[in-house]
Parts: sequence; structure tokens; C-alpha cells
Amino acid sequence: MRPLRLVLAASLLCLGGCAAHSGTPPQGSAPAPHASGEPPHWAYDGEEGPSHWGDLDPAFATCSLGHLQSPIDIPAASIKPEHLDPIRFDYSEAPLRVSDNGHTEMIAYPPGSTIRVGSAEYALQQIHFHRPSEEMVDGQPFAMVAHLVHQKKGGGLAVVAVLFQEGADNPALARIFDHLPAAPGKEEALAGVAVDASALLPPSKSYFTFEGSLTTPPCSEGVTWFVLRTPVTASVGQISAFARHYPHNVRPVQPVGGRQIRASQ
Repeated sequence: MRPLRLVLAASLLCLGGCAAHSGTPPQGSAPAPHASGEPPHWAYDGEEGPSHWGDLDPAFATCSLGHLQSPIDIPAASIKPEHLDPIRFDYSEAPLRVSDNGHTEMIAYPPGSTIRVGSAEYALQQIHFHRPSEEMVDGQPFAMVAHLVHQKKGGGLAVVAVLFQEGADNPALARIFDHLPAAPGKEEALAGVAVDASALLPPSKSYFTFEGSLTTPPCSEGVTWFVLRTPVTASVGQISAFARHYPHNVRPVQPVGGRQIRASQ
């Protein structure tokens, strides 16, 4: 068994999708090699789709065997909001570095931006997108979702999910989607173009929270999820711009089981 810290590091790099079969794995990742030397390949449909992930490689076994898998359908109507520690966001503007990893568009974020929930502090590592939203609320998906991936010092992951509904143009998304790479495996780093993760957030920071997993292989558990309850808007054009690259990069919702889902006021 690999040490927990190494497992978390590899999981963090895979959250949102490890490199495609034809590409290069993210630096520092440690996917289980195949006989060919290539990392295990997976997809969102067909024989390498979500229902088969757990069978594709021993490193992906948790995708089939885990009991706290994500995403989930949040039964909001039956959850009474309560007093929970607020998420304190401390994000800074950063140079835009966006890459296509074969499964999504991902923004690498430099050190210095954090969230704090109670006494726990997590550093923002990367942002990636899914269309439609992987999370459902009372049985309904949203047009798109951004997953803001954080890691606690010494290990432990937290993901903040920002839900998008069709509506007005989103200036924060425009900064990103105007510079999407033309092909998988490429990273765009344009001089003078910056992104501010705080601009993606809704005015209200109330949230649903639960314990879950990565939504991509290796589906590692022990991830704390914060799904912001208030959606933001994205225009039809912006949603279509992402869809030209990834029309449906979504894992189906997983059983809630006995886990507790809470909502902040």
C-alpha cells in the first residue's frame, strides 16, 4: 500500500482527469502502468466509461468498491440549513495557465490562494470544468460546474463546486474560455492574461457539504465537498464554447448511502 500522502498527491493530479492515453501524464503523477508503459486509459462512455472504471486497472478499484463515491444527487428539499463554519475565501489573481488534459479544461493555480473552514486551511491547486454539472440538486443537473480543488498541508483534499445555470455572460469565464487550448496535451500561458478564482464565486457562499471522492479515476475517497448553493450564470455561447471540447464529461451520480449531507445557512 502506498503511503497516504503519495496517494493524495497522485489523486490530486488526477482530479478532473489524468492525462489522456495519447498524452503525457501530469508531472509528479504516479498512475499504475500498463504493460505498454502507458497510464491506464479511461473515458466517459463505451467500454472505458464510468461503469467499467473499476475494472480497467487495479489502481481504479475504488471506483467500483468505494462506499463514499462522488458525485451525488443532493436532496436539498429535505435538508434543513444549520449554523456551520463559513468558508473564508482568500484568493489572489494569478497568471492564466490553462491546459486540456484529455478529459477537461484545467487551470493550474500557483501557491498563495486558500480557503479556511473552521481551523482547517486548504490551498487552491487547480480549477476544472464539467458539462453538465456532475452534482445534481433534487434530481436536476445544472448547465455546467467548476470544481475548485484544494489540498490541506500534510494531506487531505477539499473541492468547492460552483454551479452554472444558463443566463447572462460570465466575465470570469470569458477570461478562461477565450484562451482554451486547441488540442489535448497543450497548455496556454498568455503573457498579460490573468484569472481570479474569486470572480467565479456567487455572492452567497452558503453550501452543502459531505464526504466523498474524486469524480474521476482513481476515485479516491476522503475528499470533503463544498457545493455552493447559489448558482452563477454562463451564457449559451460560453457553454457552447466548452461543449465544443467536452460535450459530456460527467460521471453519473453515485449512491448517497448512509453519509450525512449538511447545508449551511
